[in-house]
Amino acid sequence: MLTSLIVPIVLSAVALFFASFLSWMVLQLHRADWKKLEKQNEFLKVMTDLEVPPGSYMFPGCDSPEEMKSDEYQQKWQNGPCGIMTVFHKVSMGKNLVLTFVYFLVVSFALAYLSTLAIVPGAEFMVVFRFVATASLLTFLSAIVQHAIWFHNRIIGHIIESIIYAVIVALIFGLMWPAA
Repeated sequence: MLTSLIVPIVLSAVALFFASFLSWMVLQLHRADWKKLEKQNEFLKVMTDLEVPPGSYMFPGCDSPEEMKSDEYQQKWQNGPCGIMTVFHKVSMGKNLVLTFVYFLVVSFALAYLSTLAIVPGAEFMVVFRFVATASLLTFLSAIVQHAIWFHNRIIGHIIESIIYAVIVALIFGLMWPAA
């Protein structure tokens, strides 16, 4: 039965890819996610002078649970600033776009597989739509919420996207579900 869902899998991945583009570039749901540092030039000079390699950093940081319990670390944490910083290599937009499409393709495949375990061929549109929408929403939304709890990301755009993505995939699978 999974092979009968190849077209909806690929169509879902393509539709999600374009929905993602519209979300970021046209609707600009993530415009407020990132802020420019007021003293950006000074910050960039310090980062260059320190030769900070690409990676993810927490500040203040520590190397062990024992260090985290130390008075010195606790004082740094209380005094601030506290945060997380990710330093990138040069970004390849082409590579990121390809990886995004592959992600949508893999997720669509996984949703199709899961759906075949729960839904019989010939099921009514609403049965397929409700199941796939729920599974899709859990897929697209769950991880970002936990991430935001810990790392204080702005997630409003991600929540809106997750709902839209779930509806798109559910519509495609509901309309193209194999007959009995």
